[in-house]
Amino acid sequence: MRKGCDMSKKKRAVSRRKFMGSVAGAGAGAAFVEKAGNAKNAAAQNTIIPPGALSINTSNSTGMNIIVIIADSWRWDYLGITGNTRIKTPNIDALAAEGVYFDNCYADGLPTIPARRVMHTGNSIIEGKSKWKPLENGDITFANILGKAGFTTSFIVDTFHHFKPDMNFHKDFDSFTWIRGQEVDRYKSGPKNSVNPENHVPEHLLSDDLRTNMTQYLLNTKDRSGEEDYFCAQSCNAAEEWLAENKDNDGPFMMFMDMFDPHEPWDAPPRFQKMYRDSYPFDRYLFGYGVDVDDVREEDYPILRDLYSAEVSFSDHCIGKLIDRVKSLGLWDNTIIAFSSDHGTHLGEQGCIQKQAKLLNSCIARVPLIIRHPDKSTHGKRIDALTSHMDFMPTFLEMLGVKTNREFDGQNMWDLITGAKDKLRDYAVTGYGNYGSVHTEKWHYLRNVWGKEPGLGPQLYDITVDHNEEVNVIADHPDVVTGLEAIMESEFGVELG
Repeated sequence: MRKGCDMSKKKRAVSRRKFMGSVAGAGAGAAFVEKAGNAKNAAAQNTIIPPGALSINTSNSTGMNIIVIIADSWRWDYLGITGNTRIKTPNIDALAAEGVYFDNCYADGLPTIPARRVMHTGNSIIEGKSKWKPLENGDITFANILGKAGFTTSFIVDTFHHFKPDMNFHKDFDSFTWIRGQEVDRYKSGPKNSVNPENHVPEHLLSDDLRTNMTQYLLNTKDRSGEEDYFCAQSCNAAEEWLAENKDNDGPFMMFMDMFDPHEPWDAPPRFQKMYRDSYPFDRYLFGYGVDVDDVREEDYPILRDLYSAEVSFSDHCIGKLIDRVKSLGLWDNTIIAFSSDHGTHLGEQGCIQKQAKLLNSCIARVPLIIRHPDKSTHGKRIDALTSHMDFMPTFLEMLGVKTNREFDGQNMWDLITGAKDKLRDYAVTGYGNYGSVHTEKWHYLRNVWGKEPGLGPQLYDITVDHNEEVNVIADHPDVVTGLEAIMESEFGVELG
């Protein structure tokens, strides 16, 4: 049972009965949950094992290396592999062609830091609300376990939230590299009169907050002279250098690269911007946090989508160069590569821009996931089963042949590839601030679970026919809503009115 979940067993049983009745009434195709509470592995207790009690078994070690690439705010549908014919992502698409693409992977908790806590521990962070807090010293992490298993571990990061005081995500790595200056990282403080946000942002969008944030970003990037100075390129270059320096160490390695792109500000090199639009209102049009969403006009959205698309394509380009380096170093045949994101972003859906908790739909809750294993029998496969961020760590450990007595909320996704299982769970849940959503193979339901402000919910989508989640069918399926709210009550530890 999750912390903060104080409903009586009687209340839960009633909710489950309501749910089973609702799916029976909706037809056999809707019978997608056997019981509430199965988004987590029932064995996991979310307890911290004392360091001396952690056991590691490497008797089945594969000798494989692993590279994990997390790209912040990458929408699941902004890849060619998902059918987007406009976006240019040849390198990630090629990785997917030689790997496994998981079509239905969802974040457990948003935004940046809550999502990373799940990835690094294999456990849900929805203990009540999804909280922004650091890793604890006693948290057992992916790097912690692999370090004890004889791996050399590296953390290469330009997602600046990680290196704010006391965030502690670097704690178990053998080495960590901070790439400074992304977004509002307090990297440089002057001279402030050397930059002018008015030269980069339309007047109708330039709120006081956006002016402050863009001033900081412009200071951080004022000495940039070429593409290699962009943060995405710096991170990938640092990763290449680390691989060259550490490939001959005794034992395998794990490199975890966490890059902030394609997160705002959307500031790709000009040649990538021109892939999507010949000209923009400014030579260097910047858009980032601090904008008042009510100030965004309808005519702004196409430009902002193109800025984001350019950022995605530039990120793909940099990752492609890193993959080429993996190959040239002779690591391609003994290295697993995983690519994913923490969440997506809104690009005008129902008037939302950037990520808005009040519309916790698949634009932000669903994430791309590719795992490329050297085993050619896995290449080109696609998995429709529901997966979650909390499955990352147990899956990677299993693929590397590393066993531990640490129990996880997540499960081994590789069982879906081998055919050992046809699914891991009947549903997944996502939490972001006061809002939550439930995802099944057929339905996606979102609403406020913690307060009175409804946001843009409640909303229900039939994702089997409405892939872009444009038609709210909540009025047509009250029984389905009853069942999905029973799941929310169980998973979030609330009683919904």
